Amino acid sequence: MSEHPATGGAEAELASKSSLYAEFLAEREEILRHKWIESEKAGHDIGFERALIDWTRNHRARWRKERRDGKRAS
Repeated sequence: MSEHPATGGAEAELASKSSLYAEFLAEREEILRHKWIESEKAGHDIGFERALIDWTRNHRARWRKERRDGKRAS
């Protein structure tokens, strides 16, 4: 018997309504967009890890600030 039960509908629904999870998904989408752009520039797939590191170092702080400021204005 498994120690961790399978995620049920209630847990999945809670995760889908979580603001933390929503932020994770938004960041992931930005990283994937960054990966695509940088891969196009390089002429080959740079890989998720490289895109993640580059985006985190060079764009994450500004993206988070703009996102936070945009939410306040709404």
